[in-house]
Amino acid sequence: MVQPQKGKAARTTKAAKQTAAKAANTGGDVVPQATSEKKKSDKAVVNEAEKKKSAFITRTIWTFVMIGGFFLVLAGGHLPLIIFVSVLQILTFKEIIALSSEPARDKEIPLTKSLNWYFLVTTVYFLDAPNVLDFFQEDLFAHRVTSFLMANHKFTSYTAYVAGFVAFVLTLKKGHYKFQFAQLCITHMTLLIVVYQAHLIIENILNGIIWFFLPCALVITNDIFAYLCGITFGRTQLIELSPKKTVEGFVGAWICTMIWSLLFVYGCSATDYFICPAENLSTNITNFPHCEHNPVFITQLWQVPDFFQSVVHTLNIKPVYAHGLWLATFASLIAPFGGFFASGLKRAFAIKDFGDTIPGHGGVTDRMDCQFLMGSFSYLYYSTFISVQKMTFAKILQTAIVNLSVAQIIHLIRSLLRYLHNIDAVPESTVVKVSELLESATL
Repeated sequence: MVQPQKGKAARTTKAAKQTAAKAANTGGDVVPQATSEKKKSDKAVVNEAEKKKSAFITRTIWTFVMIGGFFLVLAGGHLPLIIFVSVLQILTFKEIIALSSEPARDKEIPLTKSLNWYFLVTTVYFLDAPNVLDFFQEDLFAHRVTSFLMANHKFTSYTAYVAGFVAFVLTLKKGHYKFQFAQLCITHMTLLIVVYQAHLIIENILNGIIWFFLPCALVITNDIFAYLCGITFGRTQLIELSPKKTVEGFVGAWICTMIWSLLFVYGCSATDYFICPAENLSTNITNFPHCEHNPVFITQLWQVPDFFQSVVHTLNIKPVYAHGLWLATFASLIAPFGGFFASGLKRAFAIKDFGDTIPGHGGVTDRMDCQFLMGSFSYLYYSTFISVQKMTFAKILQTAIVNLSVAQIIHLIRSLLRYLHNIDAVPESTVVKVSELLESATL
């Protein structure tokens, strides 16, 4: 029994010597393991704080870059704005399609990515080419190839799409049919939700820059005040998809957005640069044409309800202010569901952001999720309640060229000349000269 006690004592003595040696190496103090772990924890906290600080700085810098870039493009006129929206729609399409591109590459399915981009090009050509190319009709109709494409735009667009459809069928691979048809559905849903709504935003630009800027500004304003009101008053969760969204922030942002809509309308309606439809694509903030104003921009006398007549009987105000309030209501109550839809899509694919195109902000889709829905509503609202111009010069010219024979076009020119002479817009000598030129051209 003595021997084991000696062994135990020896081990205890050895451990004591090792502890003493560690103490000597550390200046006489033994460093507990808990202290070491605490230092690691503190270091991790510091690193996390530095990381958050760096992310905040990056996000702030790029926020100002985006704001500055947006106003720079806004000052450039209709063409830079159209290019801007086109680039955003392409980047958004790229980010969404990328979510399903990796599995296709793993399955070695041919032409999946190429067909996605092909369908994008054909859709953009079908939707946007007529609107933009209308401003270059005189040059385009001077050449046979471009004249044929313009005159038969719908047919050529359909032919191009059918070619893509046939190519898709030829790429179907045994064992992957279900996956490939799912890919086709994703592509076409993206074309509908992103590209078609971007087309309507381009229509808004051509109808007057205010119908592009006002909806965009209202969505941004609503997003800012939803955050501010949420962190100040937020108590009740609004929707499970976005746990940080609160009912108080939702309602508070609606009120603030309506107030700001009046300020935006006041500023935009003060200049023809914002309210006049596009007559050409060479305008900018320093060089723009003037136009006959839409009635919504003309001050009108309004009779106030009896309830308020103790304060005021009538108001002199532009109807566009009321339209601005309706747009603000949609931007506050409905447009955020575009963001909720995007949140659900990200959860479905288990991702935090759609991409990293914008440092500190994620992808373009993360910033545009509400804008597409707002843009399509603004177009339909304008077409239904505001627009008074049903036929443009470009459409009339195209209709005449496509549907009339040469003899009929000459007859149309003579009729227009006689009309202009009857209203004293053109002298009789000019009518005679032009008629003689037309007569010699037909010989």
